[in-house]
Amino acid sequence: MTPTELHLADGRLAALAWGAPGAPTWLALHGWLDNAASFSRLAPLLVERLGIRIVALDFAGHGRSRRHPPGVDYAIWDYCHDMLDALASLELESAPLLAHSMGAGVACLVASALPERVERLMLIDGLGALTTPAEDTAQQLRRGLLGHRRRSSPSPRYADVDSAVAARVAGGVTPIDADSARPLVERNLEPLEDGHVRLRTDGRLMRPSLVRFCPEQVVGMLAAIEAPTLLLEGESGILGERKGAKQAREALKGLERRVLKGGHHLHLEREALAEVADSIAQWWQVAECRGVEK
Repeated sequence: MTPTELHLADGRLAALAWGAPGAPTWLALHGWLDNAASFSRLAPLLVERLGIRIVALDFAGHGRSRRHPPGVDYAIWDYCHDMLDALASLELESAPLLAHSMGAGVACLVASALPERVERLMLIDGLGALTTPAEDTAQQLRRGLLGHRRRSSPSPRYADVDSAVAARVAGGVTPIDADSARPLVERNLEPLEDGHVRLRTDGRLMRPSLVRFCPEQVVGMLAAIEAPTLLLEGESGILGERKGAKQAREALKGLERRVLKGGHHLHLEREALAEVADSIAQWWQVAECRGVEK
């Protein structure tokens, strides 16, 4: 299924869409340094099975969306505006959210603060946001200030797509294999006149955050979420039984958690893809039946 390229928010945001324009629309939110192609394997399966439309954003500074102007930060709450601007462009008051990693954090922030805009949450290996304990706030601010004052490095150049994929596999923050990384890398490259390719990603995304929520704030926001929520975790993903992950899961009432074989990008891993799609479709269909019964 070939996606349609969309331009939203007066051209500021790029997106990919699968499914008929008139079908019920889900909004998909990708992880840090990824892009809309994060859902290129999962979205067609869900669209065919559920008769929906999935619109996957490139967050600002990622993929084919515009970068922020000089002097403007990339804080996680800024991506909430990307999501809300996309809903406005699609003329949607609310939507179900399919979200991975950082995108799951953005989805949780919006669902807690603006529950009327989020119908349901389907989160993939992500819950809440990165935190800094209150007592470490000064040190976090120090890292952020020094990092923001350093000049950004030029975007990396590569001889070809394969070289760029190899670099993503070797240097990724979380483990990812070449086959899973390829869709993300291909969407994130621009060709150069000399035959090389260059990453589109804004290098400022690598700067440390100036401030982060503290753990108590994130737990409080998760406790405020009203939307029915499915959390799919990879067995070798980033959550597991860490203290912060356990506290986050306990805070979100009505959470259904499923742990599947796979890593952090399990929705791109061919061995895990079918089970991810089945889990989301089954949960959605059961929730739909409960809604009818009510």
